[in-house]
Amino acid sequence: QVQLVESGGGLVPAGGSLRLTCAASRRTFSSYAMGWFRQAPGKEREFVAAINWNGDSTYYGDSVKGRFTVSRDNAKNTAYLQMNSLKPEDTAVYYCAATYVYSDPSAYHYWGQGTQVTVSS
Repeated sequence: QVQLVESGGGLVPAGGSLRLTCAASRRTFSSYAMGWFRQAPGKEREFVAAINWNGDSTYYGDSVKGRFTVSRDNAKNTAYLQMNSLKPEDTAVYYCAATYVYSDPSAYHYWGQGTQVTVSS
């Protein structure tokens, strides 16, 4: 099992940027693909981005393509989500998650507690 802790959320004006960090507890971090999800009040959880175990493959949800970038540093057991050109509709709680099944957004087994991102208009 792996414990995940997100950080880096906050309040930012529209058009601004934030970088979220996901710190993992295990040295086997590199065994997992990592994903980012978000959930806004009253809405279902939405897939944001994923990165495979060594970082050479990524994919994104349509709503964030071209604005968000997912990355990882296996030496630091950490994944990142760089968010640029933020919009008010990006406001949500953001979660990182880990899985062995990189290509399936429904197959994430381990989740962090979430970090709030609020984008003001």
